[in-house]
Amino acid sequence: MDQATLAPHIPRLRRYARALVGDRYAADDLVQDTLERAINKFHLWRPGSDLRAWLFAIMHNVHVNQVRSRAARPETALDDGDLPAQPAFDVDRLEIRDMQSAIAALPTEQREVILLIALEQLSYAEVSRVLGIPMGTVMSRLFRARERLRAQLTGMPPQSNLKLVK
Repeated sequence: MDQATLAPHIPRLRRYARALVGDRYAADDLVQDTLERAINKFHLWRPGSDLRAWLFAIMHNVHVNQVRSRAARPETALDDGDLPAQPAFDVDRLEIRDMQSAIAALPTEQREVILLIALEQLSYAEVSRVLGIPMGTVMSRLFRARERLRAQLTGMPPQSNLKLVK
């Protein structure tokens, strides 16, 4: 595998990683770990299959491994008082910040699905392959994620179209 093969995919990997982990430096580390694993495991890629989806699957697995590793050794977070004061934002920036916060608050399973579909524009079938879950589960997680986002951003409770069956 050469650099020219992977280079076109790096911007999308970085964008997804940044949205997934929420921190630029952690996202860069995740991309680097993903590319390192892809290079070492390139012999497992099936020529003719979607390289982009294969790279996202690797990133997903690396991210899951990192989350499990961090859960084994908790970190100490900074207090809000330790952070520098933020300058005033315009309305668009506030909306973007609210959306980022709402997405970050989603459960990981829902956040992964909504980011792959909305941000990376993968199809349901591609997301199903990347995450290793059935397509119906992709659609269900996407629906729940959208409902949670709508509820968080509008301040209204999530709507449920489910009916009680006796």
